Amino acid sequence: MCSLKKIVSALALGAMMAVAAAGAAGAKEWKTVRIASEGAYPPWNATDTSGKLTGFEVDLGNDLCKRMKVTCEFVAQDWDGIIPALQQGKYDAIMSAMTITDERKKVIDFSVPYGTEPSVFAVLTDSPLAKALNLGADRVDLNDQGKAKPTLDKLATALKGKSVGVQVSTIQADFMDKHLPKVTMRTYDKIDNAGIDLGSGRVDAMLGDRSVVEAVVKATPGKMVIVGPNFIGGVIGEGMGVGLRKDSADLKAMFDKAIAAALKDGTVKKLSTQHFGYDISPTK
Repeated sequence: MCSLKKIVSALALGAMMAVAAAGAAGAKEWKTVRIASEGAYPPWNATDTSGKLTGFEVDLGNDLCKRMKVTCEFVAQDWDGIIPALQQGKYDAIMSAMTITDERKKVIDFSVPYGTEPSVFAVLTDSPLAKALNLGADRVDLNDQGKAKPTLDKLATALKGKSVGVQVSTIQADFMDKHLPKVTMRTYDKIDNAGIDLGSGRVDAMLGDRSVVEAVVKATPGKMVIVGPNFIGGVIGEGMGVGLRKDSADLKAMFDKAIAAALKDGTVKKLSTQHFGYDISPTK
């Protein structure tokens, strides 16, 4: 999830922090790893009534830390600012449904992906868009622009004069900027708030990660429906990975090894089925 505007500011901050961190770079004996998560993006991450972080990424992070033989400490961090705070050393890693994208890789490093899912639209069940956004394709791979363009053109036509709600600084905001620049985009601090405005008719559609949009739709039985194709690739990225500072090559190697083991023995599949109801393990 970080938009181009956020990336630009993060690039400048990242450069300063890289200089500051240069002297401290090198091998480190990790005993405790502090992991940031938004706590507002269920089922990936959430906050319970006592203020404790929960969700798929908290359970998976704890499993990975056991494999790495380190103590895991999760800290809550608002999405807007989660990369700069990593650069400032407030924590060591990010597990917050952060998609691996080329833009983000300019400012931070990533582990191998531990999960993946497409982006989808949702609209009110009785909206004309419920029919108009059935575009004749189940899945659109944005890496193949030649094949994607006809469907994207139909999408732009169907959404002409409409408004779409997305969470701020996300891959979905980047999708709107790149592929639907003439469609009105409304941004929200949390995807739940986009769902509230969709339910009240203040926006015509919402766009987000499929699991999160499904959670919003299920919370309003019969009122909303997911429509149109699953969008993958391109600005939608390569799947969710652990975000790390550029000077944390040793920690990246530890996470890569632990994630590979968790994928191989079925732990990721088990936890994702528990939290999502289906397997979000990355596929080649």
